[in-house]
Amino acid sequence: MLDRATWESRRTAHETRVDVRVVPHLERRRLRQSHPVEDFLFTYYSQRPLLTSLRRLLTATADRPAQLGCFGLHEWAMVYRLEPTEVRHSGWPLRLGASGTDAVVESERIACSHFDAFRFFTDEARPLNTLQPGRDDRPSFEQPGCLHAGMDLYRHAFRLSPLVCSDLVADCFDLAHDIRVLDMRASPYDLSALGYEPVRIETPAGKQEYAAAQRSFAERAAPLRQRLIDECERLLAIVPR
Repeated sequence: MLDRATWESRRTAHETRVDVRVVPHLERRRLRQSHPVEDFLFTYYSQRPLLTSLRRLLTATADRPAQLGCFGLHEWAMVYRLEPTEVRHSGWPLRLGASGTDAVVESERIACSHFDAFRFFTDEARPLNTLQPGRDDRPSFEQPGCLHAGMDLYRHAFRLSPLVCSDLVADCFDLAHDIRVLDMRASPYDLSALGYEPVRIETPAGKQEYAAAQRSFAERAAPLRQRLIDECERLLAIVPR
């Protein structure tokens, strides 16, 4: 139990923290404006708690070493051989143009382990992936170096609220936000007008920059993933059998 002064202080701090992320999104929504980076976490995730399967997925992911060789090529594979009007963020130009983007996909090794990214590959790009993750075998493929596995910690925490501490949800959101920025900086889109300088993963220097950031995010994600595992264990222990 907390005294009134303590919980009111923590509530105010949490509201202030969350407003930094939420208020701009609500304002964009009011103005019917889209944002290719910031909108993702509000529109992609939904709330469906599944404790047993979540614990299995998180544990399987935590037990694997981080793989750092994907270089964000999932975003490139999502636009491979599409017409300009067909790409997801069609309002933003491709940094290398359509033919240059296709050339990168064809010349690089595609190794996406995350089903929710892989399922958005174009039909032509899907066979180029060295892995073929499926909807029902995520525990067999998820690994902690994957940017989407890191972002998904927010989805898992959000789905467990209010059964878990809101600070944990906010910590996972902050991590997901920072990962999403890298995800789109390394994408084929030119978002420099929004202040996002590209990570040029088609170059050796860009690959090094991406892998270093990927490793850092994996390290940030590890304790959050463990906290979620601990919460699953706690909740499963009190769920009526």
